[in-house]
Amino acid sequence: MCGVYGIVSPVMSFENISRRLSQMGEILRHRGPDNTKNAVHSVCGNTVGMGFVRLSILDLETGMQPIHCALDDTSIICNGQIYNFIELREMVKSEPFVSKGDVEVALHLYRLNGINFLSYLNGMYAGAILDPLKNRLFLFRDRFGIKPLYYTIKKNEFIFSSEIKPLISSSGIRPEMNSHRLSTYFTYRYIPGSETMFQDIRRIPPGSFLDYDLTNGKYQVIRYWDYRLDSVNDDMTIDDAADRFYELFTDAVKIRLRSDVEVGSLVSGGIDSSAVSSQAALNQPAIRLFSMGFEEEKYNELHNVKNFLAANPVKFNSAKLNTQICRKNHLKYLPEIIRSLEEPVSLGTLLPTDMVCEMAAKQVKVVLTGEGADEIFAGYRKFMIESAASRFTHLTKKKQNELRLIFPELNTYLAQRKIDPADRYIQNEALFTSDEILKLTGQRPPLNLFSGDALPFLKGNEDPVNQAIAFETRFRLPDYVVLRLDRLSMRHSLEARTPLLDYRLAEFAATLPVRLKVDLESVREKYICSYSYLKYNILDHETAYRRKQPFTIPMADWLARPDTLPDFLQDILLGDVIRRQGILDPKYARTLVGKITTRGIGPETLVSVADQVFAIIIFTLWYQEFFSDAIF
Repeated sequence: MCGVYGIVSPVMSFENISRRLSQMGEILRHRGPDNTKNAVHSVCGNTVGMGFVRLSILDLETGMQPIHCALDDTSIICNGQIYNFIELREMVKSEPFVSKGDVEVALHLYRLNGINFLSYLNGMYAGAILDPLKNRLFLFRDRFGIKPLYYTIKKNEFIFSSEIKPLISSSGIRPEMNSHRLSTYFTYRYIPGSETMFQDIRRIPPGSFLDYDLTNGKYQVIRYWDYRLDSVNDDMTIDDAADRFYELFTDAVKIRLRSDVEVGSLVSGGIDSSAVSSQAALNQPAIRLFSMGFEEEKYNELHNVKNFLAANPVKFNSAKLNTQICRKNHLKYLPEIIRSLEEPVSLGTLLPTDMVCEMAAKQVKVVLTGEGADEIFAGYRKFMIESAASRFTHLTKKKQNELRLIFPELNTYLAQRKIDPADRYIQNEALFTSDEILKLTGQRPPLNLFSGDALPFLKGNEDPVNQAIAFETRFRLPDYVVLRLDRLSMRHSLEARTPLLDYRLAEFAATLPVRLKVDLESVREKYICSYSYLKYNILDHETAYRRKQPFTIPMADWLARPDTLPDFLQDILLGDVIRRQGILDPKYARTLVGKITTRGIGPETLVSVADQVFAIIIFTLWYQEFFSDAIF
């Protein structure tokens, strides 16, 4: 895992570009502590600098970047891993290789196929290709945006980087808040789409590339891959689906174990991280496992992890489980975490994710994780609610009454359910109502909370559950789930690999009938995953059919007593910091703090007053971190 960065300038000298590249590389050293390399080119009247910081995982001796091909002067830098590089190398084996790793394979694929080379790659990647013969610079990002890539234009300079801080530093311009996305943050707890909370700093969207014309400085962003859910195979049986899932899943894990350094695995009480760890242990019996727990018993899943390992003694006989407890006093690390995230993201998984990555990084450089299955295979309760609501009028009275008992929130959802799938997504995700956001920020949210380039591909004939999945995979997955994983793993110089986001598994999931994802009869989400894990002995029965528990902190328990929190949090909750910043209403924030309750609140609670207060804390810390006089 690594970091990439670059500058295109029509006026800057080689020396100045080199100096600024070095500054950007220093800021990204946590992503690549093993080595740094910069290269500067002159193309079509522009000075083009490309830089790379390296965390050595594959091809330890010859894999340094940028990689240059002398035949046509093309160059590549790429953050990530291309897992199928061994198979792809056969397609370009006659080309003049100077390395043995994965990234040069991508460069030669580009040289032979143009930008269409992206369709061959299976992995997580974000990078740039400089093509002097075409006077083009291409930036590209993987299908689900597992690896990040940002860009900005300042003073006629085009600047890009794996993270935001190098863009701020190298532009020499004080950052500005993208204030019209404030209500978007307080709706979703993060910013979906290509915009960020920094004015004029944007992301390359998932499954997209940016084509920069070096002759005139113009560029366009183009999607090369859409996640389509409009071609469902309604005739697929559960056993046929399980067989195909197993085939794809086992290969996804296998190719993600390709490494020249040891690979560990993060494991929680959930079925997906357990399944990934189980499959990895077949290939690597002495695998190191890493897990987090809590002192608050209803949030603690360590006993589930230990029961899972005990139920599979042969498979995990040589495995080593490493555990740690996440406690209230760990809230003191929030400022550091937010500095690493760079964007306000206010879900409770931040703290335990950071801690488990820190623990793992002390022993290994690479871990496997279970992220992605909940989004592409419908693993959240909201998908069950959507399935029940969309089928409700076609069910018998008896079944309707059963669903009302199982899902107490169903009646309310049915009464308020929106017709448009985008409106339904907002309805299911909203942390604050429009009126609450007006009280907090003084701004009423715009009618359109989505930027157009963030909208998923929908023809309109998709099942409502698949429509919800389309939004989930275009918004929450890249802009919260994997953003959090990338930043917090790389903060500790740890590479995190996600087998369940193998694009082949995702495209297979898109063809499944909804009944194989969400089973209303047995009230099971991710039905095909559980069924396949059990059928092929990847998981024991108890683990395979364990009810999902969100991986989050005891937020209400921790925030209900502000006087026991670190001083910097007390300053926020009392309103002093909020008043000085002048962005949010301190009186309304204090009112919310006084309403925090632990009654009826547990890990399954999706929206509570404590969640609202946590979002205010995160935003306030973010604003304090990035809009002070700090030097990046």
